[in-house]
Amino acid sequence: MKMTRRGFSRIAVTVGTVVLVAFGLACSSAGPPAASDSDVPRSPDGKPDFSGIWQAVNTASWNLEDHSAEEGVPAGQGVVVGGTIPYQEWALEKRNENYANRETLDPLGKCFMPGVPRVTYLPFPFEIVQTPEYIGIYYEYVHTSRMVFLDGSKKPEALEFWMGDSHGHWEGDTLVVDVILFTDKTWFDKAGNHHSTDLHVVERYTYLTPNHVNYEATIEDPNVFTEPWTISFPLYRRLEENVELLEYECVEFIEPSPTLEQYRELAK
Repeated sequence: MKMTRRGFSRIAVTVGTVVLVAFGLACSSAGPPAASDSDVPRSPDGKPDFSGIWQAVNTASWNLEDHSAEEGVPAGQGVVVGGTIPYQEWALEKRNENYANRETLDPLGKCFMPGVPRVTYLPFPFEIVQTPEYIGIYYEYVHTSRMVFLDGSKKPEALEFWMGDSHGHWEGDTLVVDVILFTDKTWFDKAGNHHSTDLHVVERYTYLTPNHVNYEATIEDPNVFTEPWTISFPLYRRLEENVELLEYECVEFIEPSPTLEQYRELAK
């Protein structure tokens, strides 16, 4: 059978589309490339130095999943790898109830600390102060702070913390932070995504360029989810001249946290 020009064109378009889709899938599955060794800022001990002021630029604070715009909520693409949070049936119903009552139930509306990982993608900057044994993270939002222990110290038992208990280690040039011992009173976002006290978060910080870090957090909670799931997005270094953290106060339930100056003293 003789091939017509139109038929040949259709085949060419189809083949080209398949190739482009395959190429796109290959690129997306590979993930963002890490920075080369020469591009990574390093501390005197040779480890990547994450010191500086950083900020996420996305809409995850409103909803981790894809969502349309609403009053007071910008439309946004989700940061959940795979697109959907794998809830157990009862937990999905609770999430939907939370969403319906989010204006009054969101813990941030009561000035509670946001928890991990939510504090990372709030629309506020945060500063990292790094030492060989500790990493202090000081957030602009209500003076929230965390201490990541790199000294191999043991985790406490039978306690709960608004920001969890963070212990870190290095896997090559990636900082891995293991966080447990959470209260169940925090949400992942304003959409009502929630967890129990058995929440376990593993964060990974990896340089993409000297001014971009890939942030990844794997969430595990067998009481709420059918399987572990992961969020991933870039953090951007704030490069404005004389940039510094400012103040965002919330009146209720403010608890004192270590100051930024105290963290800086550790770095000396």
